Amino acid sequence: MHRTRTPVPDSPATTSPTSTGTLPALPAGPRTRSRAPLRAAALGAGGLLLTGCGSAPAPASGSQQDLRGRLPKAVRDAGVLRIGSYLNYPPVDFKDPAGQPAGLDPEIAKAVGSYLGLRVEFTDMPFDKLIPAVQAKQLDLAMSAVIDTKQRQLGAADDGHQADAGVDFVDYFATGTSMVVKAGNQLNLTTLDSLCGRTVAVQRGTVQDELAGRQTAACLRTGKQLQIHRFDTDEQALAEVAAGTAVADLNDYPVAQYNTTQPGRTGVFQLANTHFLQSGPYGVTVAKDNTALRDAVAKALDQVIRGGEYDKILDKWNVRYGAVSSAVVNGGL
Repeated sequence: MHRTRTPVPDSPATTSPTSTGTLPALPAGPRTRSRAPLRAAALGAGGLLLTGCGSAPAPASGSQQDLRGRLPKAVRDAGVLRIGSYLNYPPVDFKDPAGQPAGLDPEIAKAVGSYLGLRVEFTDMPFDKLIPAVQAKQLDLAMSAVIDTKQRQLGAADDGHQADAGVDFVDYFATGTSMVVKAGNQLNLTTLDSLCGRTVAVQRGTVQDELAGRQTAACLRTGKQLQIHRFDTDEQALAEVAAGTAVADLNDYPVAQYNTTQPGRTGVFQLANTHFLQSGPYGVTVAKDNTALRDAVAKALDQVIRGGEYDKILDKWNVRYGAVSSAVVNGGL
């Protein structure tokens, strides 16, 4: 999604209710190959370690050896990339029927790890804990539909002051924010301004959360207050729309499209707009002081793109529209 450093505090005009709606279960998406058994480990930020993408890499070629040599010694010696993700956002990040990491991000991560000669381990944890965990070196990377923004790069708070050290990004997918409403869109919602005087649902700590928060000021100038319901998962936010407690759910286009086209959802929800409300790339999240790992990941991602595996992964998850031609460091605005 999506997605910021810390949860946005509730304002007097903002509530965080328990979702009252229920939704039909979504299919798990294209079935992936069988993976290793689930293994749990404690993590300071409350994560669950999933080793499903941890198959041993093939012997390194010359180019792979060169890439591996660029890695920080600690990562190279460990032989594993520790990646954090909130695995509840199909088709980008989720768990398959066996409980293993699946979707766009895990598959791209596995391909990158293969070029680096590293196993990949995913830790499932709340979205708003991911960036702090990378900064604290509890994780090497985060891949969870994290949108690269200048604010996150700089570690800036909403008021412009320094909030933390910031992070770097290796951008790998182009996306934007979409609006999901009930099928028929009887309220004719198409823009952020059309939400004024109504209630919108978002996942807490995401770019969509920030976007809705900024829109409250614009709505106040019209005399029509925007209410924001914030939830831990996008599924809860979508249930608000189904229940009529909120008129719209804001989320990333791949997820919005998925939620409006899957069996059980077609005819229940629809995309309200044909354009992005806000654009930005997904980025692999890396600590600011870990430039060696950042650059090695960027070079490995370029190899994945040039080798054709990247296009195959995007085609598998029906997200070819977001393809990029090369890895870009800190390309977000």
